[in-house]
Amino acid sequence: MLIKTSDTKSVKTFLNKLTLPKPNSHKGQNGRVLIIGGSSLFHSASLWAAEIASYFVDMVHYSSTKENEEIFLSLKKKFRNGMIVPQEKLMEYVKEDDAILVGPGMLREGEEAKYTFDLIKSLIENFPEKQFVFDAGALQMMKPEWLLNLKKPAVITPHQKEFEKLFGQPILNLTIEEKTKIVEEAAKKYKTIILLKAIVDIISDGKETYVIEGGNAGLTKGGTGDILAGLTTALSSTNPALISAVSASILLKVTANKLFQSKGYWYNVGNVIELIPEVLNRSIIKVRP
Repeated sequence: MLIKTSDTKSVKTFLNKLTLPKPNSHKGQNGRVLIIGGSSLFHSASLWAAEIASYFVDMVHYSSTKENEEIFLSLKKKFRNGMIVPQEKLMEYVKEDDAILVGPGMLREGEEAKYTFDLIKSLIENFPEKQFVFDAGALQMMKPEWLLNLKKPAVITPHQKEFEKLFGQPILNLTIEEKTKIVEEAAKKYKTIILLKAIVDIISDGKETYVIEGGNAGLTKGGTGDILAGLTTALSSTNPALISAVSASILLKVTANKLFQSKGYWYNVGNVIELIPEVLNRSIIKVRP
């Protein structure tokens, strides 16, 4: 199914599939997510994911690597929209939370890469019933066969080079039709939901496929993929994963379109994070009181 983000009616129709918080809901009923990411080299990526998630769920928990201890301590002062989770208590929060994002800012080389590899393997083996989203560093360290051990299809969010590394199949120079077919086949084979990030996003669970057009060159900036992963995770804590992935793609591209009207290509990830909630609010037709 093709969705053009310039088509306001199509955008509103799809986004109205999302479950909204109920008026009589209580703390914790509108989603709890865990973001696992960052490293001694990269830390902003996972924070961007955590920040966007904090707009859409009741609680965001954040955990990083032990090598990231100095940054970890400083985050307690900077990240005020969630809780910093000590590494020794990580598994307790995996059990508690509704959706878990692994990968933003995690390294694929050295000792921290080994931590990434071992952590993903352990999470899949011990928590196969959980809703996972794997992004960035996680995709470059894991084996695709591990996805078959999950009872609930994970969402993976590769860009085209990460797709090639994970599945061993280059797609960068193919047509949209060729890419779509390959994404569908991989999603079906590994029983997962693939959100292929590109100028045109392709999202498939092997049965249903969505092609999302829109956005602009401002989305080439570092951090927009982390926002996409964090938003997908947040939405999937209370919604079906496929609907969440498609909605996240739509919201990011519509937000980019709106920012272009006032800023051209010269906007940053902070602008995107701040505007996405407003874009969703304006796109929902039936807003509950």
